[in-house]
Amino acid sequence: MPAPISVVIPTFNAADGIGPTLACLYDGMGKSLICEVIFADGGSTDDIGIIAKKLGATVITSPKGRGNQLRAGVDAAKGKWVLIIHADTILSPNWVDEMGDHINNHTKAAYCKLGFDHTGFAPKIIAGMANLRSRIFDLPYGDQTLLISKALYQKSGGYSDIPLMEDVALARKLRGQITALPIVATTRADRYIKDGWFTRSRKNLGILLMYFAGTPPEKLAERYRR
Repeated sequence: MPAPISVVIPTFNAADGIGPTLACLYDGMGKSLICEVIFADGGSTDDIGIIAKKLGATVITSPKGRGNQLRAGVDAAKGKWVLIIHADTILSPNWVDEMGDHINNHTKAAYCKLGFDHTGFAPKIIAGMANLRSRIFDLPYGDQTLLISKALYQKSGGYSDIPLMEDVALARKLRGQITALPIVATTRADRYIKDGWFTRSRKNLGILLMYFAGTPPEKLAERYRR
């Protein structure tokens, strides 16, 4: 029986930091859970192609923009299930057993609990708020990963070709068909440290509210980069 999960990682000049993410996936490769790894690349100029070759991964190139990249990556996936994980994220060691159990017994999409690679009051509070938002509103962000069957992905219409909020747009389509897994997805906190934990959190909330109010994702992407 072929391994069921295609892993799709959006990349753009991510070669220097992707190592820990790939390392956490090795158990899934060894236990016949992962059938392939796809780098959904937005035109990187680093060594991501060399890394892909060494790993035996596939590089799918599309115009830069996470929605475009993820749509192209998932469309190319051969597995019955797809795991989308960011290039700066690592999963807690129980991920293989929990995801294996999920795909064998459930049809819903699933996501992980958010964690940060820093400790302290601010990271704990902000991660807790993100996990509460996800649970109450069925609204996880992309840094919490997404495990979804190809059948459900195609039925939902998949990722929109937008540069930001592609994760929120898909989560809204999946409302009532998505659940949390007892896995922690630990992501890098660089932006929070640079901007200030609560300042960055407030900006992210503002961008979300602007998206709900109808602001074009292209304008939101410019605001996010600033």
